[in-house]
Amino acid sequence: MAPRRELKFGAFMRPASIHTASWRYPGGLSDANFNFEHHLRFAQTLERGLFDALFMADHLAVLNMPMAALMRSATVTSFDPLTLLPALATVTRHLGLIATASTSYNEPYHIARKFASLDHLSGGRAGWNIVTSANPHEAPNFSREAHLDHADRYRRAREFHAVVTGLWDSWADDAFLRDVERGIFFDPERLHVLDHQGEFFKVRGPLNIARPIQGYPVIVQAGSSDEGKELAAETAEMIFSANITLESAREFYRDVKSRMARYGRDPDSLKVMPGAFIVLANSAGEAQRRKALLDSLVHPDSGISSLSVMLGHDVSHLDLDGPLPEIPESNASKSARDKIIERARLENLSVRQLAQWIGGSYGILEMVGTPSQVADQMQAWLEAEAADGFNIMFSHLPGGMEDVVDTLIPELQRRHLYRRAYVGPTLRDQLGLARPANRFFPASRQAPAVE
Repeated sequence: MAPRRELKFGAFMRPASIHTASWRYPGGLSDANFNFEHHLRFAQTLERGLFDALFMADHLAVLNMPMAALMRSATVTSFDPLTLLPALATVTRHLGLIATASTSYNEPYHIARKFASLDHLSGGRAGWNIVTSANPHEAPNFSREAHLDHADRYRRAREFHAVVTGLWDSWADDAFLRDVERGIFFDPERLHVLDHQGEFFKVRGPLNIARPIQGYPVIVQAGSSDEGKELAAETAEMIFSANITLESAREFYRDVKSRMARYGRDPDSLKVMPGAFIVLANSAGEAQRRKALLDSLVHPDSGISSLSVMLGHDVSHLDLDGPLPEIPESNASKSARDKIIERARLENLSVRQLAQWIGGSYGILEMVGTPSQVADQMQAWLEAEAADGFNIMFSHLPGGMEDVVDTLIPELQRRHLYRRAYVGPTLRDQLGLARPANRFFPASRQAPAVE
């Protein structure tokens, strides 16, 4: 009999809770975004809960919304992930550390070096969330008038990934001799110069840091458009999906994994992790009351503006109590737009109701109830092959996180659906992912000791 599958858990931090009003919730931490002591506490709580990873979302501009809404958002400012996560690596031992970094507004050499450094500093716990950027306000911050078109952004991302992984393979695992007597630090025959010449990039290399402990940091992707799913099938080892129904999640899971064969990849080498906004209490009624209180703290300006951003069109002039009209495509995120339209049609929601949903938890899957009820729902998604785990979004901090760690996880452990101990030192160990071979030195040692 095959062993029972266990859920994988990531913690989505943006940079604290995703919910617009979480900073206003009773007992919440209004200064969490810029208080390192809070982030230290969060990371250590997640490690106590045996989470696979902390996932740090990021954006390279203030949110794309009117000032009336922007002034109410706690995510208007945040630490840079690749500054914060190395600091958290020093106060954790097993927790994976995943950072978002855009392929549209970075250079491959920078990204390759930073993530290789994080992997070494953390003992092999780094992950890179590849994004192509959807916020149009990012472009003017990088000397551009507008984003590249959607398809061009994904072509650039594919080449960006190839360059970064090529740079990570600059050094064979056994390149560094450190021969004190002969005075030879490394073997020149075990160093590869990439010399990439492509459509978007010309990068000579080599990278000036040893190959990452994991070979490559775990590659993560979050796009759900057709281009996004194709990029994930080719490159990703974890994908954060945004499905809100079991049926659509099963279809997404089947679709993205079925694409992997043409790239010669095993479907088990990609973990599908839907986002899940969790609200827990001792009774279903109390959980619903907590969610209602949280949503009541969302100002209408935030809801309408957030809905406009995710649809890529201004909805403030629409009949707020009428149905959502046909929304044409834009250069914004296609998957976010499609998800909103799907729910609007499925539940016959008005524009105002959609804004309330989007303005709070940004329209993701919600699991609200007792630990047993939420565990039932997670188990159903796992057994239906709609998910390999979940990217958890907490109602508020620290309370919502502590509820998950102290009440939900023990319930899942009782069902043998969640680990009781970490299984190894690296993020790849926790996720059951193989260490990739070096494409230029396939015969070199593939599991270097961590010094």
